[in-house]
Amino acid sequence: MDLSEISGEAKSAINSWRYRHHFTYKADQGKNIIVQCNLCLPRVNLLSTSKTSTSNLKKHLDRTHLGCEAWPDAKRGRKKEEYNGEESRHCQLKKLKAEIISKCLTQSKIDDLIFSFMVEDCQPFYMLEQPGFKKLISSLTEGLNVMDRVTLFTRVDQAFSKMREELTAKLSNIQYVCTTADIWTAGTRSFFGMTCHWIDTESLERKSAALGFTRLQGRITYDTIAGQIHSTHIAYNIESKVQTTVTDNGSPFVGVFSEFAVDSPESESDIGFYENVSTVLEGEPDQGVLLFQPPVQRCASHNLEQIISEDFWQAISQGPMCQLHYSSMAKVFSIWNKSHLLQVGVDAAEEIGKMALIVPAVIRWNVEYCAVQKIVSLSERELTELCARLEVARLQPEEMAFLKEYVAVFHPLAFALELFQAEQKCYLGLVIPTVLSLKNKLNEQKDAANYFGDVINSIVMAIDVRFQEFFSSMEAKIATATTPQFRLWWMAASEREEMCSLMATEASQIDPSEVTPANPTRNLSTIKSEDDFFSYGSAKTTTQNQQRGVMEEIRKYVEGTGKSLECLQDFPRVKQLFLKYNTTLPSTAPVQRLFSEKGNLISSQRNILTDDYFERIQILRYNRSVCSLIPE
Repeated sequence: MDLSEISGEAKSAINSWRYRHHFTYKADQGKNIIVQCNLCLPRVNLLSTSKTSTSNLKKHLDRTHLGCEAWPDAKRGRKKEEYNGEESRHCQLKKLKAEIISKCLTQSKIDDLIFSFMVEDCQPFYMLEQPGFKKLISSLTEGLNVMDRVTLFTRVDQAFSKMREELTAKLSNIQYVCTTADIWTAGTRSFFGMTCHWIDTESLERKSAALGFTRLQGRITYDTIAGQIHSTHIAYNIESKVQTTVTDNGSPFVGVFSEFAVDSPESESDIGFYENVSTVLEGEPDQGVLLFQPPVQRCASHNLEQIISEDFWQAISQGPMCQLHYSSMAKVFSIWNKSHLLQVGVDAAEEIGKMALIVPAVIRWNVEYCAVQKIVSLSERELTELCARLEVARLQPEEMAFLKEYVAVFHPLAFALELFQAEQKCYLGLVIPTVLSLKNKLNEQKDAANYFGDVINSIVMAIDVRFQEFFSSMEAKIATATTPQFRLWWMAASEREEMCSLMATEASQIDPSEVTPANPTRNLSTIKSEDDFFSYGSAKTTTQNQQRGVMEEIRKYVEGTGKSLECLQDFPRVKQLFLKYNTTLPSTAPVQRLFSEKGNLISSQRNILTDDYFERIQILRYNRSVCSLIPE
C-alpha cells in the first residue's frame, strides 16, 4: 500500500490495522477514508471506514470472505471473551430450539403422527424398521424414537376399539340407516364388506361409515351372506334401524334375491324387497334360530351397467351394425394398446392430442365411454397422424361417424351412471326421475340416429324391465315425492291426488315426538275466554283435525317450487318422510370404494397381516373422517 501521498492521520490509522494488506487506499474524506477490497478483485468493491475505527472492514471480511485462504476464519484474532460470549449465545439458542421442539413434538405426538401416516396412507408396517425412516424421524425431532411393530399393533387395537365405541354411540342416536354390502376376492381370499349410511337431521347431509371387512371362509352361499349381514348389524345395534341393505346383482347375491323373496301376492312383482328370514349363521340349519333380515335392494348403478354389458351387446350383435361396430372398436382398442404399452405411443398421444390419451384400464363401461369420447374429439388430421405414428389401421370415415354417433347417443346413459355413483347427493328418490329422463333422452336421439335406432329401442325396453321394481315400489315413489327437486312433477296429473293421500297416510303414522315443528311458537295459544280454556272436542275430532293438518302440509309442500333440501325445514312431516325413505342409497358405490385400496393392502409386503388386522386397518382408514382416531 503506497502511503507517500496520504495525510499523516490517515497513514497512522492504516498502519494500525491488523489486516491492512487486504485493502488498497483510494481517497481521503475528512474523518473517513475510501479503500478497495483486494479480495473482491476483479470486482471493484469500495468501502468507507472511519480513521479511528475499522469495524466496517472487519464486518465486510466476516460476511463476504469467511472461509477463504486469505481470511480463513473470522473468529481468529477475536478476543477470548468475545469468542466465549458467542459460543455461549450459540448454546443458548440450541437449547431454546430443543426446548421448543420438546414442547411441540413429544414422543406421544410423534407416535400419533406415525400411526396416522401408516394407517391413512396404507403404508407397509415394515417401514418402521427401515434405517432411513428412523433417521428421518430422529433428525426432524431432535432424537425422538420411532415406535416398533408391537407398539403399532397395540395402537391399531386401541384405535379400533375406540372407533367402534364412538360409531356405536353415534348410530344409537340415528333413527334410520341404510347399509351396502359386497364381496371382493383377491387370489384365494374373499372378503365381505359393509358400509352404513344415514342423513344428518339438521344439515340433511349424507354421512357414511364402514362396518365390516370380514374374511369369508369356505364356500360362499346365500345363507353365508345373510348371516354376515345379520351379524354385522347386530355388532353395531342397528338391526331395527336398517331401512334397506343394497347389494349388486351378481352372484352370489342373486341367490339371496331368489331365496329370500317375498311370497305375498301383492309383492310378486316387487323383486327388490324382502322380509325377515330364518337361516343360520354357521353350521347346520336350526329351526329355532330367527335372524332379522332387512329388505334387500338391487343396485341401480349395476342395473345400468348390465344394460350395457348384456342388453346392448345382444342388440348390437343381432343388428345390421354388428360388423361396423366390431371393426371400429377393434381399431380403437389397437390405439389404446399401443398408447398404453409403448413409450412411443404415449409420447405420440400426448404430442398430437395435446393431453394424455385416456386408456380404459378398468373394466367399466363409463371408463370405456370416456376413452372413446377422447378418440372422437381428435380432428381428422390428428387421428390420421396418431394412427400413422402408432402403426395401426386408420379409422375409415364411416367408422368415425359410427363412433361419433355412439358417443352422442349414449351420453345420457353415462351421465345417469355418474349420478347413481355420487354418494353424497344421491338418494333413492333420484332413481325414478333419472330413469324417466334417460328414456326420454334416448327416444329423442332415436329419430336422428343413423346406426343405433334399433339398439335404442332394445335399451329402452331393457330399462323398463330392469327398473320395474323401482316403479312398482311404494318406498321409491315416496322417496321421490319427498325430494324437493322432483316433488310430484314426474307423475301423471291423474296420479298426484292418490300420491298425496299415500304421503298423508304415511306421515300420520309417524310418532309426533319424532317431528320437530318448523316454528316452535306456532303451536302456542293464548287463553282469552273460558271457551279457550275448556276443551270440548272428542278424540275422534282431534284425530280428524290432525289428519287435516297433515294433508294441508302435504299440499303446501307439493305446490311449492323450491328445489333445495333446506325447504324441508318448513315441512316437518315431509322432512321425516324424506329421512325415512331417502336414507336408502340406490347403488353400492360406497362399499366398492371400501375396496379401493385393495391393491396396496393385498401385497407381498402385507401378507403377514392376519385377517383381523387387515379388517381393522381398512375400516380405520375408511372411518378416519367419521371418528376421532388421531388425537389433536
